[in-house]
Amino acid sequence: MQSQSRISCGISRQGVLNNIAKYLGNVKTLLAELNFRRAKNWLYGLCAMCIYSILKIHNMIQIVDFIREYKSIKKEIDSAINRVLRRGVFVLGPEVENFEKNFAKYCGVKYAVGVASGTDALYLSLLALDIGRGDEVIVPVNTALATAMAVKMSGAKPVFCDSDENFLIDINKIPALINKRTKAIMPVHLYGRACDMEKLRALAKAHKLFLIEDCAQAHGAVWNGKKVGGWGDFSCFSFYPTKNLGAYGDGGAVTTNSEGHYKKLRALRFYGAHDRVTSAMFGINSRLDEKQAAILSVKLKYLDKWNQKRKNTAKLYGKLISNKNIILPKVNNENEHVYHLFVARAKNRDSLMKVLKKKNIQTLIHYPLLLHNQPIFNYKGRFANAEKHSKEIFSLPMHPFLKKEEVAQIAKILNA
Repeated sequence: MQSQSRISCGISRQGVLNNIAKYLGNVKTLLAELNFRRAKNWLYGLCAMCIYSILKIHNMIQIVDFIREYKSIKKEIDSAINRVLRRGVFVLGPEVENFEKNFAKYCGVKYAVGVASGTDALYLSLLALDIGRGDEVIVPVNTALATAMAVKMSGAKPVFCDSDENFLIDINKIPALINKRTKAIMPVHLYGRACDMEKLRALAKAHKLFLIEDCAQAHGAVWNGKKVGGWGDFSCFSFYPTKNLGAYGDGGAVTTNSEGHYKKLRALRFYGAHDRVTSAMFGINSRLDEKQAAILSVKLKYLDKWNQKRKNTAKLYGKLISNKNIILPKVNNENEHVYHLFVARAKNRDSLMKVLKKKNIQTLIHYPLLLHNQPIFNYKGRFANAEKHSKEIFSLPMHPFLKKEEVAQIAKILNA
């Protein structure tokens, strides 16, 4: 989830608009003075600036590239959207049912429930477990806002845990945070890397806690031969466009092996009504729409192939980047990481990002503001690892359509 990310790119769309406004202001002044020759020159300048700005954005090496992805599957995507339009069913129809069935099968679980967003997936899971006011849920301090915000939405309190050297929740520090108010652990498979789910499951069981996986960044990641999405009481996915499996808008899903949980989730997403008519419990409007489900069904067929391309790109980065001041992500098992993001570390992070920006290469920071520093949570605590990492981490371009020569170009700049 990208909302907290700090963007560094060659030129922003706002920059283009500012340039246009500047030139238009000059044109207006010159016309008022009836100096048409100079006005004409400014108009030429405006056109040139617009063309330059557009070309610069177009030629930027981006973190993700939606256009390249769309072009690669255009016929299938267009066909899927047209199918929905011709059918005339737009909410909770056959496309959603088909995607839920296939996504559950992909994750190796019995059930999947499509919802409006990854945030809603987490929130509805908490509601289904009757977690609310007076309860506590342990979450990592280094993750997107949505994880902790969903806990706050439920009325419960998010309790933050430091990260380990892989940026994931530090499992060894969880026991000290557990008390009589603790109801669940919510690990995040951050950046595409799977957490040690066997340890987390054993810990949750020992303390009689629920385990809710946040899989928003890890579609297809595997831990010890088993995909994420099947380890917890609930497993929550986001289909935000930047994700490994992304819609063309918002979307989410919850997976589970419990029939009871499945039925409750289906009611919770539709005002608490099991039959779409009679509401016997609190619920909200949170439904994955037919168009997004149709798009996701197309993309699901390519997910493993695209994840492998991400892994290949990560290997290429590792091979080509020789700058000893840059720490690259390391994995023991290639299946555990699907590289939603390629997050490196460097003490001179900010200067490296400036150099990349000048070379028209986009970078991001995930995340510049740790959750305990977010004013909304008003949380006091020290998180040594996460605080250290937040000053060093930066994300390089990573998507299935990144070209080898682009990776080589980025590596060359970083090695200089």
